[in-house]
Amino acid sequence: MNWNRETFADLVEAVAEKRDRAAFATLFDHYTPRLKSYLMRRGASSDLAEELAQDALLTLWTKADQFRPDRSSVGTWLFRIARNRFIDLMRRGSVGLVTIDMARGITDGAEHPDEGIDEGRRKLQVQAVLEELPDEQREVLKLAFYDGMSQAEIAEHTGLPLGTVKSRTRLAFARLRRMAAGSGVFEVD
Repeated sequence: MNWNRETFADLVEAVAEKRDRAAFATLFDHYTPRLKSYLMRRGASSDLAEELAQDALLTLWTKADQFRPDRSSVGTWLFRIARNRFIDLMRRGSVGLVTIDMARGITDGAEHPDEGIDEGRRKLQVQAVLEELPDEQREVLKLAFYDGMSQAEIAEHTGLPLGTVKSRTRLAFARLRRMAAGSGVFEVD
């Protein structure tokens, strides 16, 4: 099947109008692993990320009629729902241990404690390098990598022309490469 913005919007419309279980299953199968991965990159444990991803899809099932394809893509809508639920949990302190562990550099699956510390240091170094970027370049990268938006979605979200988004992304990567070349944060070819 050719997956595009309109296809997903049509599936949501089928859920909203007919409670189409096949359409919902297709959306669920497509978006659940993507949402889970996104939430884990933001610091959620695997179990919490899966629960929040399923919660976002349950919201789609119950509120499909509230989706507006002229305002955002299905992906943007679902990622925003999942992100907001995660932020709500963090504000209530429900996932405080996850963020404390991240700050200490402890990661799941590290065979040696030093590996977790090294990963934590690397994350802090990457964040420091990102903070050196001009605001407009940093914003585009954050929307892409932290919010999981495509360049087209970033253009829509920010109101910038797609070419400007692409240019800022390219400039940000070139600058990151130069900045990180001597720092040891990234392996630069």
